[in-house]
Amino acid sequence: VNDSASHHILRLSGTLRTPKMDFHPPFLMLMPVPLDVETEAVITMIPQDFMRPSRITAKLPELELADGSRTCPFSVQFPQGQDVVLSPDGTMNELTCRITFRSSKPVSFLGELLFIDQEENRWLEQQTIVFLPYTHTWHCLALIRKL
Repeated sequence: VNDSASHHILRLSGTLRTPKMDFHPPFLMLMPVPLDVETEAVITMIPQDFMRPSRITAKLPELELADGSRTCPFSVQFPQGQDVVLSPDGTMNELTCRITFRSSKPVSFLGELLFIDQEENRWLEQQTIVFLPYTHTWHCLALIRKL
């Protein structure tokens, strides 16, 4: 160490960015269907401000039926993959997500479908599902928001 060297102060600054996810469409409605018939909708997830590749997963709600049994009437698929990939120019791939619902028993539900990345960042899709007993059809409305 050279004692005659002058000391320099180095100031660092930066911007902390939290990964974001935009959804298109910003809400979805699943078509009413009879019991035990599947209905589905497709959304596009548009990642923003991810600093590294990440895998997106979905946490699906489990519902309790009138008889006390539990079921998960939802499924989620990512037909082109569920990984956020960063390209050399800094852009990120969009993800396609297929959400399906099917139930053989009547159930009403107000709850959440969470999308989570590897860093535990969460994006919420809030579901309202109502069974219409007279027509034996389901009506589903979802509003997607970021947590």
